[in-house]
Amino acid sequence: MSTFSLPPRVLRTVVWSTGGVGSIAIDAVAGRPDMDLVGVWVHTPDKVGRDAGELAGRDPLGVAATHDADALIAMRPDCVVYAASGPERDAGVVPDYLRMLRAGINVVSTTSTSLVYPPAYYSPDWRDQLQEAALAGDASFYASGVFPGFASDQLALLLATQSKTIDVLRVTEVSLNDHYPVADVMMDGMGFGRPLDFEPMLKTPGFIEMAWRAPIRLMATGLGVEVTEVVGTLDRRVTERDIEVAFGTIPAGTCGAVRTRAAGVVCGREAIVVEHIIRMARDVAPDWPASDFDATYRVDIEGDPDVHCAMNLGDAEGHGAGRAAMAATAMRVVNAIPFVVDAPAGLLSSLDLPNTLPRYAFGAMHDPAKKRQFERSGR
Repeated sequence: MSTFSLPPRVLRTVVWSTGGVGSIAIDAVAGRPDMDLVGVWVHTPDKVGRDAGELAGRDPLGVAATHDADALIAMRPDCVVYAASGPERDAGVVPDYLRMLRAGINVVSTTSTSLVYPPAYYSPDWRDQLQEAALAGDASFYASGVFPGFASDQLALLLATQSKTIDVLRVTEVSLNDHYPVADVMMDGMGFGRPLDFEPMLKTPGFIEMAWRAPIRLMATGLGVEVTEVVGTLDRRVTERDIEVAFGTIPAGTCGAVRTRAAGVVCGREAIVVEHIIRMARDVAPDWPASDFDATYRVDIEGDPDVHCAMNLGDAEGHGAGRAAMAATAMRVVNAIPFVVDAPAGLLSSLDLPNTLPRYAFGAMHDPAKKRQFERSGR
């Protein structure tokens, strides 16, 4: 694993979109003495011209949001935090990545989760274009998040450093997603609020395998084994009552919980397993693994020794309404910025970076005077 020294300068940073993850990224970048928020991109016209701090729910920052992508790219920031979301996903964002990388701008992204391990990316053509653009612009690209990006892969590899032998490595997310507002993703993509005879995108042959191939391959590469096949399964359960959620009403008798499973086959058996359990209310699918938090992430290693670890995000009783998971997602890439800027050009994964430790996370550094002192010192 490579090691890099932190760049001795304040990094000019742009945040691309102001949704849940983007707003947290704006606040985080603005509070760090080693970063300078120089631009914010927004999608909706009513946000254009508004102060980025206001959009992020904090004091004004003196940075006006814009929809002018050309102007932001022309600024040549050191890094862009790409946090846009939507049904187009990579088809809509790869052109943005290409322009930024060719312009010499490093990119950290929470949008393209399949790029957490670029060698496993589902579109070799896009991957090759991105790699060529990064090399041409002498820039780096890094995608991460929580699941995938950390609990689904990097945390498991860290825990595996205690292993003598591994028979099965299993990572699991259990979460309540009633706060997620994008109806087409939740209903058409995952099937929530639809009868069980409806076929969501998740049921498309090969979709689950494609969605979880990257973290499975990342773990396999880190552990020095070859995955010969990924096998995916889908299970859904109905709710017995109407559930009010952020994107509308889920009627009784329709899907209220979804469970996906992707298993990487090693030496002829399912050895690296990713499970994802999402509910719209805690009382749906009571026989499935449950959590009292916003989200619980488990790593279970069967081997010598057996290892079992649970990581909880948010308040007990789930009072955070998903913000904890969004904050963790945003900080996975914000904390990585200095390391990505300092890395060799190209497409990166967590295997290519040291631990992206959160420099200046303690509150004493979140002070304008500290930021000015840092800037004057050139450190």
